[in-house]
Amino acid sequence: MLKPGSTIGILGGGQLGRMLALAAARLGLHCHIYSPEKDSGAFEVVRASTCAPYEDEAALAKFASSVDVITYEFENVPAKTASFLAKRKPVFPDPHVLELTQDRLIEKNFIDGLKIAVAPYAAVHSASQLAAGLDKVGRPAVLKTTTMGYDGKGQVKIMPGDDANAAWRKLKNAPCILEGFVKFEREVSVIAARSADGHVECFEVTENEHRDHILKISTVPAKVSPALATEAKRIATRIAKAFDYVGVFAVEMFVVKTGKKQAVLVNEIAPRVHNSGHWTIDGATVSQFEQHIRAVAGWPLAKPIRLGRKVEMTNLIGAEVNETQAWLTVPGASVHLYGKTDARPGRKMGHVTRVYTK
Repeated sequence: MLKPGSTIGILGGGQLGRMLALAAARLGLHCHIYSPEKDSGAFEVVRASTCAPYEDEAALAKFASSVDVITYEFENVPAKTASFLAKRKPVFPDPHVLELTQDRLIEKNFIDGLKIAVAPYAAVHSASQLAAGLDKVGRPAVLKTTTMGYDGKGQVKIMPGDDANAAWRKLKNAPCILEGFVKFEREVSVIAARSADGHVECFEVTENEHRDHILKISTVPAKVSPALATEAKRIATRIAKAFDYVGVFAVEMFVVKTGKKQAVLVNEIAPRVHNSGHWTIDGATVSQFEQHIRAVAGWPLAKPIRLGRKVEMTNLIGAEVNETQAWLTVPGASVHLYGKTDARPGRKMGHVTRVYTK
């Protein structure tokens, strides 16, 4: 268990690292950010930072010597980097989780192996596998690269009549996973935390609305039955235990109808704090960021309790950051900006949380 005044090393300097560091500061813990990006927003809110490539072993070793424990803000940190650091300081979650979740196919096979329902899928490493996969999952389908895709990047839809091989060429014939379309009622997620002693705490099921493949609005509570909410949390808990996970992670799910009943299919796992959990900063008694810091520091997890009748989180994407002044006048709204200066289309610049009390 870390004592106040200890230092947590964070790999990655984006908004998630920034919010982790802010949460740690409230608990009297310091953070050291390691990021290859010179304009990393997290650098602004910590005492110590290192700007160096993830492959720079000398810089990594120096970083490790300055911290007590290490975590990361996003899953695309090279697994080799995490393994190098794990030989020097505790790394949470364990680097093997990165190896499982950085490859969509490996991740899907892992979930399927737990007998947890997922959308139909097939591996694509050749033209013949692509054809066989389409026979299996049908059209429309989505072809995704197995690695490095997020916010709609690295994927192509294959509709009836489309040239499937042309779609694969768009992805440079990279190793892919083919996923069948799911007729879902809504998209939801569960943010969960697991401590090193195996205790799991789940936040409420969150309902998510995406626009152009990017999360736009998250709402709590989700419009699901109590039974479905319990099942979604049970699935997240089962995954946490199977991973022997330490920290916060997210499970993205589809709500589908099976006969007259609702059910959930797991879409993806994010082994980190997650955009759909940002509502917890202002809308719950503990945020996902503090919960993660507690877990990696070896502190007790909190029991999350929602504040207000409803909580809604809205992402400010690209030029929408210019709407900040208007949001500042909205009752119950809290504005969070990430310190980014270039408001490119599709870039998450900040978010607004609105807590409804009536």
